[in-house]
Amino acid sequence: MVEAVEKLTKKSEDPSKWYLQLVRMAKLADYGPVRGTFAIRPYGFALWERIQRDLDDRFKATGHQNAYFPLLIPESYLKKEAEHVEGFDPELAWVTVGGREELEERLAIRPTSESIICDFYRNWIQSYRDLPLLINQWCNVLRWEKVTRPFLRTAEFLWQEGHTVHATAGEAREEALRMLSVYRDVFYETLAIPVLTGLKSESERFAGALETYTCEGLMGDGRALQAATSHDLGQNFARAFDITFLDENQDRVHPYQTSWGFSTRTIGGLILVHGDDRGLKLPPKLAPTEAVIVPIWRGNNKGEVRREAEKLYVELQTAGFRMEVDLDEEHSPGWKFNEHELRGVPVRIEIGPKDIENEQAVLVRRDVGGREGKEFVPREGLPGRLRALLGEIQENMLAQATEFREANTRRAESYGEFKEIVEEKRGFVVAPWDGTLETEQKIKEETKATIRLLPFEREEGKDLVSGKPGRTAVFARAY
Repeated sequence: MVEAVEKLTKKSEDPSKWYLQLVRMAKLADYGPVRGTFAIRPYGFALWERIQRDLDDRFKATGHQNAYFPLLIPESYLKKEAEHVEGFDPELAWVTVGGREELEERLAIRPTSESIICDFYRNWIQSYRDLPLLINQWCNVLRWEKVTRPFLRTAEFLWQEGHTVHATAGEAREEALRMLSVYRDVFYETLAIPVLTGLKSESERFAGALETYTCEGLMGDGRALQAATSHDLGQNFARAFDITFLDENQDRVHPYQTSWGFSTRTIGGLILVHGDDRGLKLPPKLAPTEAVIVPIWRGNNKGEVRREAEKLYVELQTAGFRMEVDLDEEHSPGWKFNEHELRGVPVRIEIGPKDIENEQAVLVRRDVGGREGKEFVPREGLPGRLRALLGEIQENMLAQATEFREANTRRAESYGEFKEIVEEKRGFVVAPWDGTLETEQKIKEETKATIRLLPFEREEGKDLVSGKPGRTAVFARAY
């Protein structure tokens, strides 16, 4: 039988085509009938479930509770915070007919929930004893994007959005930074993505925020991805929606708020950071399947090998591993190897007649290739070795991604060098910025690079464009 296998485009040759092929071939997502919408398939959703579970545990450990708020937002609510509605207006989708009747007021399908949540908070908060209010929502949102790509930028996507209320400005700022740290830890510890953290420039801030803090990842093609953000909203929304409370002095005052979000676009980031010419490469902590057993039989020994594979599957699953055993009889072992590598399974366990005879199994790791990635392990010590190996793979994937980021982070000493790096090498470019919108816009127009973040610790220098005094900024072309 001839096995037809679609050939995956090499990542280095055409990253865009590679990405779109891989999303489909790995059965992560499929296109919907409405432009910009996608169905997330079970394997892709399993990734989101593991991210969601990890984040949710961290949120609850920091005192947050989950709630749910309406999908439809009256237009009048959005208009209460002028900067907010102006920022989202180009992306809004409106409901104007309900049943067979035209609505008296247009309803926006939520692009984010600050406005609708603030209306509830106005009624829920009366006294300083009601604070802090720490609430998170898991939901979908809709933004009418012009250019879409599965996971990375879609009209409808899944996310969480935290919305907290505090008595003082200091408490709100502390909360926004704490949640930025939670996001950073998830990227490093679970997704093995070494994000940079810092502040957004004023032009890149969330509409209505005092400050926006960001996690920025560097993708395998040298572009940046805004991976998660946390916003200090100050009193802007509290004033717009008339949220007040009686403080300890019995004075009626406005509280301070934060909001923060993490979405399914991180799955796109995961693909772009770790994927290679063989397909996905998943960190063990995130992988739906940590290891897959592939039995290798020939002729009369099929029954024996199959039984041993099933026995090993039960043993490892009982030991707490997320396991699969591939008992498909239609495809060759080589075909199966390629398929599971494409899906990014961290470890492949091979077992054949000689392995049974020698009371061993072969472990093949996905994060490295060749002989380096293969080892023979005694059956008796297999669970312990597999657990240790998964830890090694997790650490190595973070190390690989960190090495790539560092190798593709460059300092520019002149504007000419800046342009050359952005055009020919890509990656992060570190350079002083004079803090003006004029310079920021000039760089964006001439190079298509934007300020991804302002580091928390910034060095002084001379702006490469204006020649004026400036401080460190990190630039890149971005998704």
